Amino acid sequence: MKTTKGRFVPLSEINVTPFVDVMLVLLIIFMVAAPMMQQGVEVDLPKAKGKGFTKEARLIVGITKNKNIFIDNKGQTTLQKLRPILKKNINQEVLIKADTDVPYGFVMKVMAEIKDAGIEKVGMVTTPER
Repeated sequence: MKTTKGRFVPLSEINVTPFVDVMLVLLIIFMVAAPMMQQGVEVDLPKAKGKGFTKEARLIVGITKNKNIFIDNKGQTTLQKLRPILKKNINQEVLIKADTDVPYGFVMKVMAEIKDAGIEKVGMVTTPER
């Protein structure tokens, strides 16, 4: 910028338009790339960090590695008899406590029976990670 005497005076303003353009491009790149980074992660389901829980108003469904199903205070049952038993406890929260060696598909069958009984609050019990 020239002054009246013919000398150049430096501008004291910073042009932020290129900075904003670069930041918007980076934001779009991270928004597209973030969901892709979450796939393909190996997890060990039985170990997890979490808060403890109290036993009040909760029903625990245990699954042994031999696929035997146990209900908290009602003893051993089968997959077919699980739904009628749980329909009586529809207002309770159910926690599934499955052995590490139980196939994932069998745990999902048990969870489906719990959901079909009308229980919406279903959780998984894990051992604390140390």
